[in-house]
Amino acid sequence: MKPIILTLLAVLLAPLAFAQGAYVIKPGDTLEISVLEDPTLNRNALVLPDGRISVPLAGTVRAAGLTIEQVQVAIARGLAANFASTPNVFVSLAALAPAAPPVATAPVELEAVEIYVLGEVNNPGQVSVSPGTTMLQLMAVVGGPSQYAATKRIQLRRINPQTGVEHMSTFNYDRVLRGGQTPSLGALVDGDIIVVPERRLFE
Repeated sequence: MKPIILTLLAVLLAPLAFAQGAYVIKPGDTLEISVLEDPTLNRNALVLPDGRISVPLAGTVRAAGLTIEQVQVAIARGLAANFASTPNVFVSLAALAPAAPPVATAPVELEAVEIYVLGEVNNPGQVSVSPGTTMLQLMAVVGGPSQYAATKRIQLRRINPQTGVEHMSTFNYDRVLRGGQTPSLGALVDGDIIVVPERRLFE
Protein backbone atom coordinates (compact mmCIF):
# COMPACT_ATOMS: atom_id res chain seq x y z
CA MET A 1 0.00 0.00 0.00
CA LYS A 2 2.84 2.37 0.79
CA PRO A 3 4.07 2.68 -2.85
CA ILE A 4 0.49 3.45 -3.94
CA ILE A 5 0.14 6.20 -1.33
CA LEU A 6 3.46 7.71 -2.36
CA THR A 7 2.40 7.67 -5.98
CA LEU A 8 -0.92 9.38 -5.19
CA LEU A 9 0.81 12.08 -3.17
CA ALA A 10 3.27 12.66 -5.98
CA VAL A 11 0.41 13.08 -8.44
CA LEU A 12 -1.37 15.55 -6.15
CA LEU A 13 1.73 17.65 -5.55
CA ALA A 14 2.91 17.66 -9.16
CA PRO A 15 0.58 20.49 -10.45
CA LEU A 16 1.75 22.82 -7.67
CA ALA A 17 5.37 22.08 -8.43
CA PHE A 18 4.75 22.74 -12.13
CA ALA A 19 3.05 26.08 -11.41
CA GLN A 20 6.08 27.30 -9.48
CA GLY A 21 8.61 25.62 -11.74
CA ALA A 22 9.55 28.74 -13.68
CA TYR A 23 10.18 30.89 -10.61
CA VAL A 24 13.83 31.65 -9.87
CA ILE A 25 14.54 31.56 -6.15
CA LYS A 26 16.29 34.50 -4.50
CA PRO A 27 17.72 35.23 -1.03
CA GLY A 28 15.00 35.98 1.50
CA ASP A 29 12.47 33.54 0.00
CA THR A 30 11.08 30.80 2.23
CA LEU A 31 10.82 27.29 0.80
CA GLU A 32 8.56 24.52 2.06
CA ILE A 33 10.33 21.16 1.86
CA SER A 34 8.51 17.82 2.06
CA VAL A 35 10.24 14.42 2.07
CA LEU A 36 7.68 11.65 1.57
CA GLU A 37 9.88 8.91 3.00
CA ASP A 38 10.69 10.81 6.23
CA PRO A 39 8.18 13.45 7.41
CA THR A 40 10.56 14.47 10.21
CA LEU A 41 12.58 16.23 7.53
CA ASN A 42 9.61 18.36 6.45
CA ARG A 43 10.22 22.02 7.19
CA ASN A 44 10.30 25.60 5.97
CA ALA A 45 13.76 26.81 5.00
CA LEU A 46 14.81 30.44 4.61
CA VAL A 47 17.13 31.18 1.71
CA LEU A 48 20.08 32.88 3.37
CA PRO A 49 21.88 35.93 1.95
CA ASP A 50 24.56 33.63 0.53
CA GLY A 51 21.83 31.87 -1.48
CA ARG A 52 21.85 28.60 0.45
CA ILE A 53 19.39 26.68 2.63
CA SER A 54 20.10 24.20 5.39
CA VAL A 55 18.51 20.73 5.15
CA PRO A 56 19.09 18.03 7.81
CA LEU A 57 21.05 15.03 6.47
CA ALA A 58 21.74 16.94 3.25
CA GLY A 59 23.69 19.86 4.71
CA THR A 60 23.68 23.21 2.94
CA VAL A 61 22.12 23.29 -0.50
CA ARG A 62 22.37 26.10 -3.02
CA ALA A 63 18.93 27.55 -3.83
CA ALA A 64 19.22 31.16 -5.03
CA GLY A 65 19.32 31.43 -8.80
CA LEU A 66 17.72 28.00 -9.26
CA THR A 67 14.15 26.95 -10.02
CA ILE A 68 11.97 24.96 -7.62
CA GLU A 69 12.57 21.79 -9.64
CA GLN A 70 16.34 22.25 -9.57
CA VAL A 71 16.33 22.64 -5.80
CA GLN A 72 14.20 19.51 -5.43
CA VAL A 73 16.78 17.53 -7.39
CA ALA A 74 19.66 19.02 -5.35
CA ILE A 75 18.02 18.12 -2.03
CA ALA A 76 17.12 14.62 -3.20
CA ARG A 77 20.72 14.01 -4.21
CA GLY A 78 21.95 15.30 -0.88
CA LEU A 79 19.60 12.93 0.99
CA ALA A 80 20.14 9.90 -1.23
CA ALA A 81 22.97 8.45 0.86
CA ASN A 82 20.61 8.20 3.83
CA PHE A 83 17.92 6.16 2.05
CA ALA A 84 17.77 2.85 0.25
CA SER A 85 16.78 4.74 -2.91
CA THR A 86 16.59 8.40 -3.90
CA PRO A 87 13.81 9.92 -1.78
CA ASN A 88 10.82 11.81 -3.18
CA VAL A 89 11.39 15.48 -2.34
CA PHE A 90 8.89 18.22 -3.05
CA VAL A 91 9.71 21.91 -2.71
CA SER A 92 7.25 24.79 -2.92
CA LEU A 93 7.48 28.51 -2.39
CA ALA A 94 6.09 29.28 1.07
CA ALA A 95 6.80 33.02 1.07
CA LEU A 96 8.51 35.58 -1.12
CA ALA A 97 11.38 37.67 0.14
CA PRO A 98 10.07 40.86 1.75
CA ALA A 99 10.31 43.91 -0.46
CA ALA A 100 13.29 46.13 0.24
CA PRO A 101 12.31 49.38 1.99
CA PRO A 102 12.50 52.45 -0.23
CA VAL A 103 15.79 54.26 -0.04
CA ALA A 104 15.36 57.66 1.55
CA THR A 105 16.76 60.41 -0.62
CA ALA A 106 17.71 63.81 0.64
CA PRO A 107 15.57 66.63 -0.76
CA VAL A 108 17.27 68.50 -3.55
CA GLU A 109 18.22 71.97 -2.40
CA LEU A 110 18.14 74.54 -5.19
CA GLU A 111 20.92 77.09 -5.17
CA ALA A 112 19.94 80.57 -4.10
CA VAL A 113 19.79 83.34 -6.68
CA GLU A 114 21.99 86.35 -5.92
CA ILE A 115 20.40 89.71 -6.79
CA TYR A 116 21.92 93.18 -6.38
CA VAL A 117 19.57 95.98 -5.34
CA LEU A 118 20.73 99.59 -5.65
CA GLY A 119 19.17 102.96 -4.97
CA GLU A 120 16.03 103.98 -3.16
CA VAL A 121 14.91 100.87 -1.27
CA ASN A 122 14.80 100.36 2.46
CA ASN A 123 17.37 97.55 2.45
CA PRO A 124 19.71 97.84 -0.55
CA GLY A 125 22.62 95.49 -1.22
CA GLN A 126 23.17 91.91 -2.28
CA VAL A 127 20.13 89.72 -1.65
CA SER A 128 19.84 85.93 -1.78
CA VAL A 129 16.42 84.76 -2.94
CA SER A 130 14.86 81.46 -3.95
CA PRO A 131 14.78 80.44 -7.63
CA GLY A 132 11.59 81.67 -9.26
CA THR A 133 11.40 84.91 -7.25
CA THR A 134 9.73 87.74 -9.19
CA MET A 135 10.42 91.47 -9.12
CA LEU A 136 7.37 92.16 -6.97
CA GLN A 137 8.42 89.50 -4.47
CA LEU A 138 11.93 90.93 -4.37
CA MET A 139 10.58 94.36 -3.49
CA ALA A 140 8.88 92.80 -0.49
CA VAL A 141 12.17 91.15 0.56
CA VAL A 142 14.08 94.46 0.52
CA GLY A 143 11.33 96.25 2.47
CA GLY A 144 9.88 98.10 -0.52
CA PRO A 145 10.97 101.40 -2.06
CA SER A 146 11.90 104.34 0.11
CA GLN A 147 9.83 107.53 0.22
CA TYR A 148 12.17 109.09 -2.34
CA ALA A 149 11.96 106.29 -4.90
CA ALA A 150 10.81 106.78 -8.46
CA THR A 151 8.45 103.83 -8.25
CA LYS A 152 7.23 104.16 -11.86
CA ARG A 153 10.62 103.42 -13.41
CA ILE A 154 12.39 100.76 -11.39
CA GLN A 155 15.05 99.20 -13.59
CA LEU A 156 15.95 95.56 -14.07
CA ARG A 157 19.39 95.24 -15.63
CA ARG A 158 20.40 91.82 -16.93
CA ILE A 159 23.56 90.83 -18.80
CA ASN A 160 23.25 88.25 -21.55
CA PRO A 161 25.86 85.57 -20.62
CA GLN A 162 26.42 84.67 -24.29
CA THR A 163 26.96 88.18 -25.65
CA GLY A 164 27.87 90.18 -22.54
CA VAL A 165 25.36 92.82 -23.58
CA GLU A 166 23.26 94.41 -20.84
CA HIS A 167 19.48 94.66 -21.36
CA MET A 168 17.31 96.96 -19.28
CA SER A 169 13.59 96.54 -18.51
CA THR A 170 11.33 98.87 -16.55
CA PHE A 171 8.99 97.90 -13.73
CA ASN A 172 6.13 100.21 -12.64
CA TYR A 173 5.74 99.47 -8.94
CA ASP A 174 3.34 102.39 -8.47
CA ARG A 175 0.86 100.90 -10.95
CA VAL A 176 0.91 97.58 -9.09
CA LEU A 177 0.08 99.31 -5.80
CA ARG A 178 -2.92 100.96 -7.45
CA GLY A 179 -4.20 97.53 -8.50
CA GLY A 180 -3.15 97.81 -12.10
CA GLN A 181 -1.28 95.31 -14.22
CA THR A 182 2.30 95.60 -15.38
CA PRO A 183 4.10 93.46 -17.97
CA SER A 184 5.68 90.47 -16.28
CA LEU A 185 9.47 90.40 -16.25
CA GLY A 186 9.51 86.73 -15.34
CA ALA A 187 11.60 85.20 -12.61
CA LEU A 188 14.80 86.92 -11.56
CA VAL A 189 18.06 85.18 -12.40
CA ASP A 190 21.45 85.07 -10.76
CA GLY A 191 23.35 88.33 -11.21
CA ASP A 192 20.33 90.55 -11.93
CA ILE A 193 20.74 94.18 -10.88
CA ILE A 194 17.75 96.17 -9.66
CA VAL A 195 18.13 99.94 -9.72
CA VAL A 196 15.53 102.08 -7.97
CA PRO A 197 16.26 105.69 -9.00
CA GLU A 198 15.53 108.76 -6.91
CA ARG A 199 12.31 110.58 -7.69
CA ARG A 200 12.73 113.79 -9.65
CA LEU A 201 11.21 117.06 -8.57
CA PHE A 202 7.41 117.07 -9.16
CA GLU A 203 7.55 113.38 -10.24
